[in-house]
Amino acid sequence: MEMKLTIRRVPTVVSNYQDDADKPRAGCGRNCLGDCCLPVSKLPLYAFKANPAKPSQEDAASTKSLVNILLTEWEERMARGLFRYDVTACETKVIPGNLGFVAQLNEGRHLKKRPTEFRVDRVLQPFDPAKFNFTKVGQEEVLFQFENGGDDSYFLNNAPITAADRAPNVVAINVSPIEYGHVLLIPRVLDRLPQRIDPESFLLALQMAAEAASPYFRLGYNSLGAFATINHLHFQAYYLSVPFPVEKAATHKIPLSEDTMKSGVTVSKLINYPVRGLVFEGGNTLNDLATVVSSACIWLQDNNVPYNVLISDCGKRIFLFPQCYAEKQALGEVSQELLDTQVNPAVWEISGHIVLKRRNDYEEASETSAWKLLAEVSLSEERFEEVRAYIFTAAGLVQADDDEEASEGEEATYSPVPVAPMPVAEGCLVLQ
Repeated sequence: MEMKLTIRRVPTVVSNYQDDADKPRAGCGRNCLGDCCLPVSKLPLYAFKANPAKPSQEDAASTKSLVNILLTEWEERMARGLFRYDVTACETKVIPGNLGFVAQLNEGRHLKKRPTEFRVDRVLQPFDPAKFNFTKVGQEEVLFQFENGGDDSYFLNNAPITAADRAPNVVAINVSPIEYGHVLLIPRVLDRLPQRIDPESFLLALQMAAEAASPYFRLGYNSLGAFATINHLHFQAYYLSVPFPVEKAATHKIPLSEDTMKSGVTVSKLINYPVRGLVFEGGNTLNDLATVVSSACIWLQDNNVPYNVLISDCGKRIFLFPQCYAEKQALGEVSQELLDTQVNPAVWEISGHIVLKRRNDYEEASETSAWKLLAEVSLSEERFEEVRAYIFTAAGLVQADDDEEASEGEEATYSPVPVAPMPVAEGCLVLQ
């Protein structure tokens, strides 16, 4: 008999229309993102360069404009009172230690939620139009359309929906933000795609990171079962002007066969980090990197393995984390001490930016407490290596025979953390 694992979940409210999602609507009249309103609407449009080259100093002024435009539009929505709280007033600090975990105190965030039954033992679940989804969001929460501009990048303040035969990609605010500039990238919103990675949508997320051209602007993805709260395909993104701990973590490069190396993609595994994960880098083109990583994600979701993804370094480094915290939680294997923190370790927490709900937890936060929480997220070493082998097969990666694996306590290389001039003013004060 199939066992159904459920836990009582209180998903974060990401839109001001989420609480009304189950109310019947006869005719819309409120300018939403559904079929009733969006096709005949006009919205701002950011067109990105399809094949971004390595940016030169001459290109820097134009490529950084995505971040400037996004944050300007985000602040305008803040001035209009569309957010549920002022995240820029939240206390944030870097925790002393080797990795520099970042802690934020956000005491009210967990109160802005509504209860629901969330199934944690199925990574793939069908889209349910009766539940909240992003077609029910009001257009005032949208910052702009995000579409392929071919050889050029440009921004239009008012543009018709770009293609009648194709659903638009939109960037909208998260009304319960974790950090300054917190937004949602929603691919092909009218196609009502469930929360699952596909190659085209993943490439779009990499293109957004590349167009932003800032190491401080990252995108993240949570699968169902790994603390995604809305079953409508979306990526999250925000701006934080310090390195994430995972970006500073030691890595061990996995030697690949010559045939595998033709794509230019390299793969490493994290060493001496609380959550086991893989790091994908390089690629002859952005599409090469997107193809390899999306193939790995597709295997995970098709085989019911929850996972999180961090898109870092302007789309050039991708961190992939298979995880099992929700399963442990449902089986009663997580300590009450950790449950009492009310921290759900999704992509941002796993990457080292931990949002705490209680002042005491914030004031006593340490590298030890962060490590203790995140270690519960990780697959065991044996299970991780098993999953890694399947991922390599699915992504067409062949490991070279002469690899001498680094143990978790062994010396390994440390990846450099990109440092670039600040493209915009800091949104939040980070105490060092």
